[in-house]
Amino acid sequence: MSYPLPVPTLDHVVVNVRDRIDEGAETYRRLGFTLTPRGYHTLGSMNHLAMFGTEYLELIAAPRGDTRRQEILAAPEGLNGLVWGTEDSNRTYDALHAAGVPIEPPQQFSRPVELPDGPRDATFRTVRLTTGTTPAGRLYFCHHLTRDLVWRDAWRHHANGVIGVMRAVIAAQDPASLGGLFARMFGAGAVRESADGCRLLVGLSQFDVITPAALQRAFGDSAPDGEGRSEFMAGLTLRTRSLAAAAQALEAGGVVGAVRESDRILVPPSAAFGTVLEFREV
Repeated sequence: MSYPLPVPTLDHVVVNVRDRIDEGAETYRRLGFTLTPRGYHTLGSMNHLAMFGTEYLELIAAPRGDTRRQEILAAPEGLNGLVWGTEDSNRTYDALHAAGVPIEPPQQFSRPVELPDGPRDATFRTVRLTTGTTPAGRLYFCHHLTRDLVWRDAWRHHANGVIGVMRAVIAAQDPASLGGLFARMFGAGAVRESADGCRLLVGLSQFDVITPAALQRAFGDSAPDGEGRSEFMAGLTLRTRSLAAAAQALEAGGVVGAVRESDRILVPPSAAFGTVLEFREV
């Protein structure tokens, strides 16, 4: 039986804080985000989430010396995971496997969620691209089996006014290589050429794959350093209800190096755990 290729939708983005979960959480609270209580995955990792309307930002970490999540501890700090959504992880795997995409079978895990009426287990299945498929970072799908335990209104309100992720930016010496992988996964119609590389349309968001030179033009002194990597996840553009609210939250948090421009605010990697954050008003 053949299955259609998945339609790319954004589930969440992942900022790797390695073994510094306390510092990562404090940093993102100072940036004006409301974070969920710390979660502990059965796989061995830890996280905090900043929940938005239909997607979220995850801070991921692993205990120092732990051997179960070496891909977290071995990777640099910063944006390290871009995650698509799926409502049927088995069919997603079957479709991509049939298309020749290097993909791993679904893996199920969970983490307890503390609720007013007691803890419950949030359960997920992920379908991951095989390690080494791309040096850009971790790319995978997430299937939520208990969505009501993750998207809770109390966690969706942020002092910086953020309500969603507009785009993720990936720097690549050869954007066409990653664009070709995306075309195999989602069909050629999901990928568009751009002046600086290519773009994957992801629901109401987008993944822009651009050259390092274009990254410098886009973010100036706030552009992260790829440290010699040929591909790396560089930054996020976040949709806020109000740039004024974002500016006020950053000032209240004592964030150093934020740059206010007429239509955006840039937070440099030094103030956001290796990731450039761009706030833009709806």
